[in-house]
Amino acid sequence: MSQTAHDLTAKPQVEVQAKESPTSVVGEQFVPPVPRISIQAFCETEDTANMLDVASHDRRLARAHVTVQMGGVDAAVAFYGDAPTPNLIIIETVLQGAAIGADLGRLAEVCDSGTKVVVIGHVNDVLLYRELMSSGVSEYLVAPLDSLSVINSIGNLYQDPEADPLGRVIAFVGAKGGVGSSTIAHNTAWSIAEGYSSDVIIADMDLPFGTAALDFNQDPPQGIAEAVLSPERLDDVLLDRLLAKCSNHVSLFAAPSSLEQVYDIDPQAFDPVLAVARKNVPNIVLDVPHIWTGWARSVLMAADDIVVTAVPDLANLRNAKNILDLLKQNRLNDRKPYILLNQVGMPKRPEIAAKDFSDALELDLVATIQFDPQLFGDAANNGQMIQEMATGSKPAETFNHLAALVTGHEQSAVMRKSILGPIFEKLKRKKG
Repeated sequence: MSQTAHDLTAKPQVEVQAKESPTSVVGEQFVPPVPRISIQAFCETEDTANMLDVASHDRRLARAHVTVQMGGVDAAVAFYGDAPTPNLIIIETVLQGAAIGADLGRLAEVCDSGTKVVVIGHVNDVLLYRELMSSGVSEYLVAPLDSLSVINSIGNLYQDPEADPLGRVIAFVGAKGGVGSSTIAHNTAWSIAEGYSSDVIIADMDLPFGTAALDFNQDPPQGIAEAVLSPERLDDVLLDRLLAKCSNHVSLFAAPSSLEQVYDIDPQAFDPVLAVARKNVPNIVLDVPHIWTGWARSVLMAADDIVVTAVPDLANLRNAKNILDLLKQNRLNDRKPYILLNQVGMPKRPEIAAKDFSDALELDLVATIQFDPQLFGDAANNGQMIQEMATGSKPAETFNHLAALVTGHEQSAVMRKSILGPIFEKLKRKKG
């Protein structure tokens, strides 16, 4: 172990009653992914073991190797008597006070230097927490816990405190081809950039048929294909060369849109590209084509938020439900995908009513966008965004609303409103 294990018994534990909890509430905050490390957990209770098992299947732990077993400190000491210790050990203890430190001292004797230790206890004691921290324990968490809180704690242990926060990845995908998912993605990205003065990278993942370059009136000689096909060369410098600048805050990873090459790529082909992009900008918008390949599935599963675009017909309803069901099964600790209906009200086309569409999916629609071929056609042909063509229009407001949702600004506005509401009410009464 690092200082972690060798100092576990350096100080006596002090048992003092307190109500403050050393753990933090994760809620809807951004939880960083965990790097490629090995994690072994030794639990005392079935509830904690089940919680860690659920956490081990979360997308943020996809690169880590996690094993969970019962037995607590006794099992860990016996196991590491003749085996090397992993990057991180999670130990659950049901002991209290000084007994915790004494028990962990046995673990320190069999741990290698560099191993971190997270302790899950059942005592909500601030002084105990401080003593464990000063003696070298990496983190002390109080049971019962949810999976996301544990993942967040692990992620924080392996984040460079001086590094910039990782960017948020937002994936846009259509329930069917031709539903306008790319248009939604590009316009939402523009709203994020212009509305919040926040840098955005748009990654056009439709390598043979991508339209992002056309939508932004760009013709870059290089783009995302060079990064995907030569990941070993990708760094911050090459990233800047491959990106096309569309505005002060919008950069484009353009697709080659060429049929000269077949793009049968590895399921993890986009991982290095996204890893570099996340370190450079706060927002990455993925324009995912309506195909079902290993890499498309991998990209969707790893995204922080997902927006599904559909039109109101039966095929879209079936496909949307299949997508939502799959995401629900594999993204237990994530927010539900956002789903919107596009091209609503197309003349002479039979449509499923928005409420019926929503009820069938058991998920509220975030927006409906009316069929407006003139506005959207002019914008596409001019290489402009809807906000540039028709600021203040209903579609423009919809994109602003969606931008607020996927970046968390709408939630912040609601919180500010709820906090300031009573103050405003008092001022109104005084004025009255």
